[in-house]
Amino acid sequence: MWLLIAFLVVPLIEIGLFIQVGGLIGLWPTLAIVVVTAFLGTWLVRSQGASALAELRSSFETLRDPSEPLAHGAMILVAGALLLTPGFFTDAVGFALLTPPVRRAAFRWAKANIKVQKFEARTTHDPRRPQPQPRRPHQDDVIEGEFTEVGPDKKPTHPGSGWTRH
Repeated sequence: MWLLIAFLVVPLIEIGLFIQVGGLIGLWPTLAIVVVTAFLGTWLVRSQGASALAELRSSFETLRDPSEPLAHGAMILVAGALLLTPGFFTDAVGFALLTPPVRRAAFRWAKANIKVQKFEARTTHDPRRPQPQPRRPHQDDVIEGEFTEVGPDKKPTHPGSGWTRH
């Protein structure tokens, strides 16, 4: 039900804001603001996303709980979608989600209000499927051949393919 209300209310808010801002500053400045916020938002999402990914990697390396970095990454992704959506209201919410204090507050709220029913970790081993055996060297793996050592002063007689250094 909440999703239906959001799909009805958000476009109405955006239309109202476009009419108000467009009436105050005109059509072209309004469109310019929308385009500039999309580019600025894209740049911010890339930089914030890179730092969130680094934090997630760090949590995996130090065996810490990755739920907060994952949530921050998800909020940055949502912020990017909101910033690419034309509108002033969605831009304001998107820029708010790019600020770490807002993301931390949203994570604390979600952690307090969302209850995990079941969490299960599985290994990739499936007893019904045979596991590949490590490859052991056999006598059949040996290929015999002859070679001639070429000194560094030997130059090729052909022009070269560009794939090797001569």
